[in-house]
Amino acid sequence: MTAAVTGANGHIGNNLCRELLKQGYNVKVLIRNDSDALKGLDLELIKGDVTDKESLQKLIEGADVVFHLAAIISINRRQKHLLPAINIEGTRNISEICLENNVKRFIHFSSVHALNQYPLDKPLTEENPLAGNNTYAYDRSKAEAEKIILNACEKGLNAIILNPTSVIGVNDYKPSLLGQAVLKIANGKLPALIPGGFDWVDVRDVVQGSISVIKKGRAGERYLLSGHWRTMKDLSSEINKYTGRKNPIKIPTFSAKIGLPFIRLYGKIKNEAPLYTNESLNILKYSNKNVSHSKAAEELDYTTHPFSETIKDTVEWFKKNGMI
Repeated sequence: MTAAVTGANGHIGNNLCRELLKQGYNVKVLIRNDSDALKGLDLELIKGDVTDKESLQKLIEGADVVFHLAAIISINRRQKHLLPAINIEGTRNISEICLENNVKRFIHFSSVHALNQYPLDKPLTEENPLAGNNTYAYDRSKAEAEKIILNACEKGLNAIILNPTSVIGVNDYKPSLLGQAVLKIANGKLPALIPGGFDWVDVRDVVQGSISVIKKGRAGERYLLSGHWRTMKDLSSEINKYTGRKNPIKIPTFSAKIGLPFIRLYGKIKNEAPLYTNESLNILKYSNKNVSHSKAAEELDYTTHPFSETIKDTVEWFKKNGMI
């Protein structure tokens, strides 16, 4: 069987490609710029992006299953202008081409943030409504992309939506935004911890769920792929078991918000993503602590690594690759 993957050089994408190859799939990937995370893998590389229908057509030809991961993750102002073209129109482009080519199965990677997180005192499930207009631009773009996929399902596309939470883990070559956070803590470059936390999920568990959904997932359904909710302090403590460093000091959210202009300026000077943004502070503070993956567990045999094992393996991988 042949699998086609967009966003293959990202954190989830390269791990997914590795597992597909292990399982005997022929793998085709769409690459816009670099393919460093895919070096040494026996893949068919196709140059292009999701805004270019011609390159998408080349990717889809002969594919039995298509994984659509390409997206912009934006928690600051610098990339928001790209969200409509990549996250929304890019999804429309590939879903239309998959319909035209009668692709057997289409798997769309969304996000937990495509769903309304409230009420925070009740479990977040697949039944939560999509994020509305009062949410952040990234959340809205992923919600709009889901609407496109569900509309395509009504036209006959055999599509499934996956909603991972905050993904961390091995083979994080770029590294990802969350991988950068792990590295800042591990290398003692995070000056302070902020209240709140995320639901952290091991990239290997997301990949396992993604592979399983090829045969077991139901068309037109979404599946939450969550892990374990932990605070930033929990994350730091677990990381520093393997670095020997002390945890940074903890500061209240309002103090962090006062420092936002300086954080933005520092990021511009260093030409790197800011340590935190107003969006990330609010996400930490108002994230749902109970993101249920019971549907995925029941229908996809989805399981999760222990949080401690995920962190241990992640830190060891970063050390092995000279990042810590």
